[in-house]
Amino acid sequence: MPPNEHRTIDFFAEDALPAPRTTPAEAELIAAQSLGINAHAEPLGSQQDANFLLRDGNGTVLAVLKIANPAFGPLEIEAQDTAADLIASAHPDLRVATVLRHPDGTPRGTTVDTETGPALARLLRHLSGGALSGPRHLSPNAVAAMGTIAAKVSTALRELRHPGLDRVLQWDLRHADRVVARLAGHIDEPERRAAVQDATADAWARVQEVATALPKQAVHLDLTDDNLIRRPDSRLPVPDGVIDFGDLTTSWAVSELAVSLSSVLHHDGIEPHHVLPAVRAFHAVRPLSAEEAEALWPLVVLRAACLVVSGRHQAAVDADNTYAKAALDREWRIFEQAVSLPLPVMTRLVRNAIAHADAPVAADVPELPLLRGIAADHIAVLDLSTDSDSMDGGAWLDTDAEETHSAAALANGAAATATRYAQARLSRAAALSTVSGPTVPTGVDVRLGRAAVLQAPGAGKVLAARAGFVEITHGRLVLTVSFPTGAPVVAAGAMVRAGDDLVHLPAGSRARFALRTSGSPDVPPLVRPEYAAGWLPLTADPAPLLGLAPTDRAERTDLLERRSAVFATVQEHYYATPPRIERGWRHHLLSTEGRSYLDIVNNVTPLGHAHPRVEQTAARQLRRLNTNSRFHYASVVEFTERLAALLPDPLDTVFLVNSGSEAVDLGLRLAIGASGQPGVVAMREAYHGWTYASDAVSTSLQDNPNALATRPSWVHTVDSPNSYRGRHRGADAARYAPEAVAAIDELAIAGRPAGAFVSETFYGNAGGVALPDGYLAEVYAAVRRHGGLAVADEVQAGYGRLGHWFWGFEQQEVVPDIVCVAKAMGNGYPLGAVITSRSVADRYREQGYFFSSTGGSPVSSVVGLTVLDTLRDEDLQGNAVRVGRRLKSRLQALADRHPLIGTIHGSGLYLGLELVRDRATLEPATEETAELCDRMLDLGVIVQPTGDHLNILKIKPPLCIDTTAADFFADTLDLALTQLGHAG
Repeated sequence: MPPNEHRTIDFFAEDALPAPRTTPAEAELIAAQSLGINAHAEPLGSQQDANFLLRDGNGTVLAVLKIANPAFGPLEIEAQDTAADLIASAHPDLRVATVLRHPDGTPRGTTVDTETGPALARLLRHLSGGALSGPRHLSPNAVAAMGTIAAKVSTALRELRHPGLDRVLQWDLRHADRVVARLAGHIDEPERRAAVQDATADAWARVQEVATALPKQAVHLDLTDDNLIRRPDSRLPVPDGVIDFGDLTTSWAVSELAVSLSSVLHHDGIEPHHVLPAVRAFHAVRPLSAEEAEALWPLVVLRAACLVVSGRHQAAVDADNTYAKAALDREWRIFEQAVSLPLPVMTRLVRNAIAHADAPVAADVPELPLLRGIAADHIAVLDLSTDSDSMDGGAWLDTDAEETHSAAALANGAAATATRYAQARLSRAAALSTVSGPTVPTGVDVRLGRAAVLQAPGAGKVLAARAGFVEITHGRLVLTVSFPTGAPVVAAGAMVRAGDDLVHLPAGSRARFALRTSGSPDVPPLVRPEYAAGWLPLTADPAPLLGLAPTDRAERTDLLERRSAVFATVQEHYYATPPRIERGWRHHLLSTEGRSYLDIVNNVTPLGHAHPRVEQTAARQLRRLNTNSRFHYASVVEFTERLAALLPDPLDTVFLVNSGSEAVDLGLRLAIGASGQPGVVAMREAYHGWTYASDAVSTSLQDNPNALATRPSWVHTVDSPNSYRGRHRGADAARYAPEAVAAIDELAIAGRPAGAFVSETFYGNAGGVALPDGYLAEVYAAVRRHGGLAVADEVQAGYGRLGHWFWGFEQQEVVPDIVCVAKAMGNGYPLGAVITSRSVADRYREQGYFFSSTGGSPVSSVVGLTVLDTLRDEDLQGNAVRVGRRLKSRLQALADRHPLIGTIHGSGLYLGLELVRDRATLEPATEETAELCDRMLDLGVIVQPTGDHLNILKIKPPLCIDTTAADFFADTLDLALTQLGHAG
């Protein structure tokens, strides 16, 4: 008996919608007898239908067999097939699970009998790649792609009209209140049931306020992580495919986006703010109206509530449906995340994301100041921001930083102190935390140096009054005052006039003043920066009530655009959306939002950021003299003596420059000048700098994709002696040196002997790979045999970073002819050096003279001395041994849990963690590495990729890093790899 051709589903007229009970054998019979396909059937999960993947005898996928729920009639199925074809036609870039058709265009389908009645079965196109479903963390790119697909589907279906869309579905959010009311009884836990019912009531009421203005159209209504299919050619989960049109209906158009957003919320590490890329992407393709933006998050909550009650209901009526039961925990997590912030907060966050943010709320001008007897010019306003001098010297780490700053101001004569509204407080930053701390204040904190009376700033009503708390109306707003000690002198319900006493506060009292809009939820004293754009529009700056100027909240969000407009684009920045870093301390970097990041990449500052000895030394010298090294002063002599003393004989003569690029450039000129031979031999896959000469010998493909093809004729390259992924691996790496020697000999035989061989002494660009034992000894001997010199690039490896060796060449048990140094020398101050023998240095005079305006200046010299003193006094080379050993051991242990980790290179605090897709083939995990770095940033760690394949995490933190921070890095890396699905 065929299904009724004209009926459509009405969920509320059905007792239940269990999925058809069809076995794989029965599916194979249906496919063979009714659809002409002989195939093996594999069951696929579904809540209300029966789906099977059909493969031929060779395992090749032929199609998907979909047996619709018997409750769905032919009109509905026809509408679904029509919608799929429409989307596929409108957006060829999307893959769509369309129905397979006969040559005459009719669908390849049939009617089959099930135990609950006749059902429609048809063959659908199979989309390879797999769904986004599962707990894996979704990157911002993946989330944005979901929003883009939802928008494209919405635009494609906007004009679709079909009688099969006239359905009453439990998933149609226009019926969410009825669905929850009908099914909430299936939630056994009373607290959870009440939470779902209360959230539904609140969300439903808010949607109804704008419901009449919400456009309606045909919607897929199930563009979730289960039904969005990954691009098969993408290493990362980025969707381009759409399946399962079973929930197609007419509903509010914005529901399409709400459904997609809700499905993101259960993924590992996802919070509500992580869905905003999808909101922006949707809006870019299909703009949201003001009413739709207002309704969006309430609809997300309603979707979450419907998932919870429907899941419990389906599990109860369809006991054998493992797909439905498996979803129960993730459905509850979706609900928890959806309601984790008040609806007004999330709504304003959404509006801000699409540039529909509310204008800041301003309080009415008070008739009288809140504090009687304390003039505004006697109130010291505390700056606790990242830019504040009071945060210098690591003061932000002191739990009493705010108290200390306030007490100092009071001791200097201030009658009171006040903090700033909406200005992120670095004093509240959480160091070494995977989650940002609440740093953005929603009010003003005041401490009194003398007794004062809190008076009504204008006419109002006392809404609440109890020990330590009073709340009154102030125009359209509500003023809240909290104070740890004392009691108000007014009662709740009383009307007050300007100047009426509210609270008598003794000297030393602390009070918090906050203004919020009437009817808004309770606002925390401090909120996390990711959600500040949602909370702050519900508040106003109370500073004017104290007679103070309001906080300047004019945000300069165009800083990156301004940078791009005037800064050469080849000078790239880390991350697509970088945090704004304006302060560092030791191994921490600090953003203007008060977020603390562990710095794992900054080998420029071996002593740590903002080291006070360096700062004090530089400031002292700048107050006295800074000029060029042609003048006679002591510091340049003392510094060069100290530097030369760190090197073995005959390296006793120093040139001072400003950078590593200049140092290598000069080192090459010295070698060529001394040898009289212009040719240079360099190792492939290395980076030495940006000047003409240092760039010429740089062959890193990431720094220059055409590096090998564009080398000048005087540069000759030898194989990268990478014992992990090079041509010769493991014990065979011993072959690199003889091959390099042969190449050097061949140049000499051809009458073009090399004047220099240049290399890093520890292979930095490859991630801190040690050169094969004896490599430099053999190669140095060969180049010298033909009259050339050995140039050691110690720009990255030198200055104790390797731990066991101060210089990288010490690990190879050689002495170069020329050593090039920079980076660590100045702890961030531009300083570089070339050290060689007197005989080599004197030959340079034959080429002219050498002068660097600021190389060896008084400031650079005293800074250089201070760095050497501090390295010694704080035993930072020893710290590199101790912490580096522990960190490398932790990372090696992670390799047992995460197959993506191929190996850990390096020594001391010069490490590289190489990520590969296959430990046998060593296929570089380039995309995975980039995604991991982005995830680590979100978790509070700054780490970046290196290597020709950008698949190595470069681990070169300040040498002051301690074991606590090293463990945090290892733990966070473990967490990120697990969240991204790489745990074995």
